[in-house]
Amino acid sequence: MRVIVVGLGVQGYKRRRVAGADFVASVDPANTEADYRDLQDVPLDSYDAALCCIPDAPKIKLLRYLLGHGKHVLVEKPLWADRSEELEELHALARRSGAVCYTAYNHRFEPHYVRMRDLIASGELGTIYSCRMFYGNGTARLVRESAWRDEGAGVLPDLGSHLLDTCRFWFGELGDGFRVSAVNAFENRAPDHVIIANEQLRPRIELEMTLLMWRNHFTCDILAENGTAHITSLCKWGPSSFIHRCRVLPSGRPPEETITLVQDDPTWEAEYKHFRKQCESGAVTDLSTDMWLNRTLRRLGEAAMERKAA
Repeated sequence: MRVIVVGLGVQGYKRRRVAGADFVASVDPANTEADYRDLQDVPLDSYDAALCCIPDAPKIKLLRYLLGHGKHVLVEKPLWADRSEELEELHALARRSGAVCYTAYNHRFEPHYVRMRDLIASGELGTIYSCRMFYGNGTARLVRESAWRDEGAGVLPDLGSHLLDTCRFWFGELGDGFRVSAVNAFENRAPDHVIIANEQLRPRIELEMTLLMWRNHFTCDILAENGTAHITSLCKWGPSSFIHRCRVLPSGRPPEETITLVQDDPTWEAEYKHFRKQCESGAVTDLSTDMWLNRTLRRLGEAAMERKAA
């Protein structure tokens, strides 16, 4: 499969490296290292798929062009649209053309995320009462100095999209019950600390995200009828641990299994292999998760900005 990278920035360089021998050309209007300035200048017969590492604003237009010409697309999250109908149109266009439109949420390939999904699906935890996740990095200053990132709902679409997608990955359909619990702009113009929650669900879900965690960190705690499950950190920030504790009745110290990984981030290569396999097998595009995420993040983003302005 021959791939081009559209947007030769931080993410674009990662995607180019992972694509390896599949990579044939890059497109970027500003980076002089890129082979082309404009996507439409790339000969259509020279590539099969595009890895789109671009800002939110031009995504819909560029994806329409690519899918309309039958080109497979991997696009960095979130797949943002001002109108839900635009995603429905992309969904239909991809299916008509037979092209794969895949939104990259590389955390789905994090080993402990997969382990948590499998544990939940096994039913071993019994009734799950609560899931709390925290995702923090220390990029507040970099975001503030960016020409386009420190705007709108800030950290919410950036890190919140990962957290919401993870919930969907683990629990399936989630409905529209998420609400904003806290919004702060401690250092940036846009929110750099947000908490959202869904108290209508079982399990109840609480998601906290911030740009002010000077050492990048992730935690997850799941409380359930038959025990608890926990994740501490990601492989890229390592060491990353998964802990499963089995409840002792009526009470007592539970036995626990701990798996700790010290390794490089495996998610980029795993995700690219998954995308490549989808393209080669003729997988049918399904943007239902993207439609839900877009609708949910737009609603929460509006609420977050209203709360910040109040």
